[in-house]
Amino acid sequence: MALNLVWLVFFLSAFVVACARLLQGDLEVFSRLLTAMFDSARTGFEISFGLVGVMTLWLGLMRIGERAGLVESLARAASPLLRQLFPAVPAGHPAQGAMMMNVSANLLGLDNAATPLGLKAMQALQQLNPEPARASNAQIMFIVLNTAGLTLIPTSVIAMRQSIALRQGLTNFNAADIFLPTLLATLASFLAGLIAVAVAQRLPLWRPRFWAPLAALAGAALAGLWWLNQFPPEQAARLAGLVGSLFIFSVVVAFLLAGLWRRINVYDAFIEGAKDGFGVAVQIVPYLVAVLVAVGVFRAAGCMDYVLGALGASVAALGLDTAFLPALPVGLMKVLSGAGARGLMVDVMQTHGVASFPGQLAAIIQGSTETTFYVLAVYAGSVGLRDSRHALACALVADAVGLVAAIAIGYAFFR
Repeated sequence: MALNLVWLVFFLSAFVVACARLLQGDLEVFSRLLTAMFDSARTGFEISFGLVGVMTLWLGLMRIGERAGLVESLARAASPLLRQLFPAVPAGHPAQGAMMMNVSANLLGLDNAATPLGLKAMQALQQLNPEPARASNAQIMFIVLNTAGLTLIPTSVIAMRQSIALRQGLTNFNAADIFLPTLLATLASFLAGLIAVAVAQRLPLWRPRFWAPLAALAGAALAGLWWLNQFPPEQAARLAGLVGSLFIFSVVVAFLLAGLWRRINVYDAFIEGAKDGFGVAVQIVPYLVAVLVAVGVFRAAGCMDYVLGALGASVAALGLDTAFLPALPVGLMKVLSGAGARGLMVDVMQTHGVASFPGQLAAIIQGSTETTFYVLAVYAGSVGLRDSRHALACALVADAVGLVAAIAIGYAFFR
């Protein structure tokens, strides 16, 4: 419903502003709107089609990791912390396995795999819920952690950056240079959401077994950021790109070696998983086209200039740099719609360049949090919850912290 209203507002406000410009003597304004519509629709299809190869590759590799047991091993590694976060879930309950697999899929940036696992976990948690229409503490924690969207590898964002870079004729472009900044931003969002829920549920934050793993994560992230801050921005960006590329390729090699160790036919496993790549890429075509067309006419009418101009004047009045403003709508839309935010991110990259600071920042913002209202609606609706209690408030805290962190980290790395 929220996205429906936003989509209508984009078109109707574009029409109103275009009519005003027509009355002022701008006879070409509606021609620009039509051109923007058709160009945006074509761009949406081309970008989605460009994702086919990358999604096919990654889904094939993920299938190798699943059959080799690496994804399950990652889930087991997260088990000690999950036991502290979900004290009401008995050890060995089926919900633990589903939650761990959901966390693993989120860590690897596989939203399409994470959602079905998350719905399975919600159903298992519902079996422990004494009030079926009201979200339990465990369900709230699980929902908020999913909206925070802790991600090690922002697969889809990297794939889109690479696809757009090819269309813009960039050579030797490192689409993974946003890996480390995104990881730091999503970690900030994750910790904020977790602490907000822990405070609301009065979880024992003072116990070392609860805060020690979180402090270790935060400490490692801050240490990495401090180290990179010792270098000039361009060199820091290259180092971040190196770390991202090295990590991602190391994951690929680990999957292949694990498959070899388990005597799996890695080629057949890859083909089996890769068959879903085309379908995944095609699924986002209508969503991406819808949002890009709406944003295209909104921009062509001059509405985006008015909005950014008002924000820019406010920010400049505070004495702050305004270079982040073109990417800001991505963060505001992300709360409402992942597809909408993806479309805005693509629009920023198309307008300012995928290698520009707004393009880099938009990618970091897109990868730093999940879609709060979508996750809340889908997860709560899957088990018939009518009262989500403090889930939305805690999720919005995570969103706000994630957006501010993404902007600050983007400046630290790329500005």
